[in-house]
Amino acid sequence: MQTLLISLVTVALGEFGDKTQLLALILAAKYRKPLPICLGILAATLVNHALAGAFGALISAWLSPQTLRVLVGLSFLVIAAWTLKPDKADESDAEHGTAHGVFFTTVVSFFLAEMGDKTQIATAVLAAEYHPLWQVVSGTTLGMLIADIPVVWLGARFATRVPLRAARIGAALLFAALGVWILLR
Repeated sequence: MQTLLISLVTVALGEFGDKTQLLALILAAKYRKPLPICLGILAATLVNHALAGAFGALISAWLSPQTLRVLVGLSFLVIAAWTLKPDKADESDAEHGTAHGVFFTTVVSFFLAEMGDKTQIATAVLAAEYHPLWQVVSGTTLGMLIADIPVVWLGARFATRVPLRAARIGAALLFAALGVWILLR
């Protein structure tokens, strides 16, 4: 359960102010159909994070424990610094696949937006360090949903009330603390 909880909190905090959260807001404002948007976020995140987690687990099998520990610790420190930089979402991100419905648009948009995103990289890093893989993927997926679902359902009113700068700093501190803890462990 510890793996699930660490994964959930790490990604939930890291997602505040992230481009995919902004994409959720754009999709909610554009389509005003929260259920298919939320289901699309779930589907895209499960697939994306399962792939990222599998990659992280595979890498951990190839590297020595010492090398893996240093790489994971340094990765968390890089993600901490990256988290401090605010993301921007293009309105064009919401335009992918509109002919196929809101659900498909959301799945494609979120999957593409997550490629190389800090939460995807965090999922790979978490999977390299923590086991079992299903808890990492479940935790990171739940973390994404915890951060993005309220934005979809409550729209712009919610997004303007969240202190995004404080959330980014809190997430950066969490990533940095995990990185230092892994390096010193």
